[in-house]
Amino acid sequence: MATTDDPATDDPINDKPMPLLDHLIELRTRLLWSMGALLLCFFFCYYFSKNIYSFLAQPLADILIQRGGNRRLIYTALYEAFFTYLKVAFFGAAFLSFPVIATQIYMFVAPGLYRSEKRAFLPFLLATPVLFVGGAALAYYFVFPAAWTFFLSFETTDGGGGLPVQLEAKVSEYLGLVMRLIFAFGLAFQLPVLLTLLAKVGIISVAGLKKYRRYAYVGMFIIAAIITPPDVITQTGLAIPLILLYEVSIITAGWVAPKPAVVD
Repeated sequence: MATTDDPATDDPINDKPMPLLDHLIELRTRLLWSMGALLLCFFFCYYFSKNIYSFLAQPLADILIQRGGNRRLIYTALYEAFFTYLKVAFFGAAFLSFPVIATQIYMFVAPGLYRSEKRAFLPFLLATPVLFVGGAALAYYFVFPAAWTFFLSFETTDGGGGLPVQLEAKVSEYLGLVMRLIFAFGLAFQLPVLLTLLAKVGIISVAGLKKYRRYAYVGMFIIAAIITPPDVITQTGLAIPLILLYEVSIITAGWVAPKPAVVD
């Protein structure tokens, strides 16, 4: 005889019947807290926007210093530097306010979860920012130096009898590329969280992840080619970690996948 558990008695839920209007009021409250945290972090980051800019520009600055010469980032529109600092401040605010926003999302959905579901959801909530920072750190400390060195190798100082070819990077374009890649790497590193959650609710299986492994590998390189610059270094720098994370996802999915019912 198959053993079954009654969630209503063995796994209590704290949800209370609420009218639609009360749910909308609760949603508005969580959105206000999230927007307030984002706005507060934005003003804080705008005050330190020059420091954040220096941090994001450091990988390129280190390589330019090694190559010698009086190097700089330029802007060609009067408002370009101002809007660039706004983007930098929003970028920093998104990082700082993410824990608050994630907590507000959890507080909104938590009343509708069983106790076991809350315990299962908490590790994913904690792993999300850790993996995001890990992906961003990989891009900043390993991919950027290699990629910028590769791109700057095409400079010519003497011009070979003609005019020299030298980088005069626009500050908005450079920081836009850096921030896009950091977010891309950070979001890509959420792969284990996504696949493990899908395995836990039974949408995918460990056997399916193993069966379609080769297609997933090809997909990783396609994704990397879409969201990174058209060079082998950054594409490989994203695709290989994604493949490793896919293998980690197979292991973690095996831990949380629903077990078949025990038959006596």
